[in-house]
Amino acid sequence: MKVRAGFVGFGEVNTPREFIDGRCQAAADALKKQGIELYCAAPVSDDPAGEQAARAVAELKKHEFDALVICIAGWIPSWAVIRVIENFKHLPMLLWGQSGWYEGKHFVTTADQAGSTALRGPMAAMGYTFKYLVNFKDGLPRTGEAAAFLRAASAAAALRKERIGMTGYRDMRLYGTCYNAALLKSVLGVEIEHCDLMEVLELEKKCSARAVTSAVNRIRKEWTVKGTPRPGTLENTAKLALALKALLEERKWNAFSFCDVDGIKKLLKFAPAGAMTLLHELADVVTVPENDSYGTVTALLMKLLTGTQVGYLEFYEFTKDSALMGVPDYVPGALVKGRITVSPKAFGSFGEGLLNISKLKTGTVTIARLNENVYGELSLHAALGQAVAPPDWEEAGWTPPAPHLPSLEIKLGRNADEFLAEVAGQHYILAYGDVRELLLEFCGLTGIEYVE
Repeated sequence: MKVRAGFVGFGEVNTPREFIDGRCQAAADALKKQGIELYCAAPVSDDPAGEQAARAVAELKKHEFDALVICIAGWIPSWAVIRVIENFKHLPMLLWGQSGWYEGKHFVTTADQAGSTALRGPMAAMGYTFKYLVNFKDGLPRTGEAAAFLRAASAAAALRKERIGMTGYRDMRLYGTCYNAALLKSVLGVEIEHCDLMEVLELEKKCSARAVTSAVNRIRKEWTVKGTPRPGTLENTAKLALALKALLEERKWNAFSFCDVDGIKKLLKFAPAGAMTLLHELADVVTVPENDSYGTVTALLMKLLTGTQVGYLEFYEFTKDSALMGVPDYVPGALVKGRITVSPKAFGSFGEGLLNISKLKTGTVTIARLNENVYGELSLHAALGQAVAPPDWEEAGWTPPAPHLPSLEIKLGRNADEFLAEVAGQHYILAYGDVRELLLEFCGLTGIEYVE
């Protein structure tokens, strides 16, 4: 996802221009180093005719961007700023007050925070959506915080254009996977589109023998297959993955969920874990099984925010300060430590499929989930953890020998009861690293309750 922002600096007409230009340029360069794509207008002063403000508006309107950076590099009468930014009031804005500098031991300021503080109240009263940030005297520029806000703004803009695909609805008659379509659309702009499993089956029929053979060869070459699959298992896996890829490309879906237990397993007679693992190798998408609506929205959001692949995990057990999380089916290869490893397995009455039994990467992780709270509003619950290799364990019900499911023990760094008091479902989305700041900025922009 491209993070695109407009950028315009301000400083009073009597302040030496080189002081304003240089610090605005430094702030813009620092944001660019954070991966922000900036469209910059030359700094604006309060010339009586407002010509510089008009010029900046014209410069900025040549481009499309998701947020506007208001770089206050000195005292500036508020009217000059408002004359520019009122043309972009539909966008979130970063009101960023810069700070002075030292000449030897002597500190010099252009009254940056006189300008920024004069703007905060009026902007709030006028209904602007904005974050107010000031660089502290003797502190480093708060570029990371500024970039986090801009990433959240671009993610919010991207999410409003997204449509998530889903076959079936409410797998296993679960309540926690349902969703409020009007709420999602009104708050986030994202929409979930449904189709029938029959469409996937029709696309399977169109898969060429050459494409199926190529996909099967890819599995054999690039994955570790433990055990000998029954005749047809690899081919079924390849055909389903290719059909789903075709469906997603046809509908322009970047995220997908599906009826798993009561759908593919029941009707197609095999577990789709291998097919979903392969789909992630063939297409840059996010997926969550079992018609997990809010889980899939969360996964798409976290991928947009971080620019990296994410995956779902579900809770199996808790200790006083940790959670054992794993999946009984698949994970994207991006989460795997080493080679993707699969094993032909059957579970209960379901036929054989390729179960993903890969080991997962460890390290700092963030787990999160969107849900609809008791007030009928969207809420996001997040937690930071340290993911370590899990103890030896198994899930009962698999044909022996029981598989070692992809899993992690997430050390929560606090009493698990505190986390469980807010837990929103059995599935949480996992991203590597601490992405809470990005999630918090996103929630602030969209009016979603953030819970930690």
